[in-house]
Amino acid sequence: MAKENVKENTTASTQDAQPAFGIEKLYVKDASIEVPNAPQIFTERAAPQVNVELGNSAQKLDEGIFEVVIKVTVTAKIGDKTAFLVEATQAGIFAIRNVPDENLEPILAVTCPNILFPYAREAVSDMVTRAGFAPVLLNPINFEALYMQQKQQAENAAKAN
Repeated sequence: MAKENVKENTTASTQDAQPAFGIEKLYVKDASIEVPNAPQIFTERAAPQVNVELGNSAQKLDEGIFEVVIKVTVTAKIGDKTAFLVEATQAGIFAIRNVPDENLEPILAVTCPNILFPYAREAVSDMVTRAGFAPVLLNPINFEALYMQQKQQAENAAKAN
């Protein structure tokens, strides 16, 4: 009987050491829309030029708990007039445990933003539509390519110094 107890305890500790990933909470951290030239902008017939900016960040909240945030800014202009400016900050709290340090950064920079992006995309589209404009559907983002590009830029900057 003593052997069984030892075996059960070993199995439990092995399971505790297994890498684990979980979504704790997804939420809109901030959202805003501005239509500075309303109502005159609605009489314009030209299609707006749309510019999209994207950024992401991560911070450790507690042991094995991280907040990841992506911020999307969409600016639409007709000529020199701003039709609308939308900012959406989508966030998530993720439980990431027993992951080697070299694997943690790619999870926070690629996996988590991939989960958050569809929610940010929906928030932007919804706000633009509610403001009276045709929906803006953001193209999919390759967060892995962005991460690799940032890593390459950091390596180049380190070599230059």
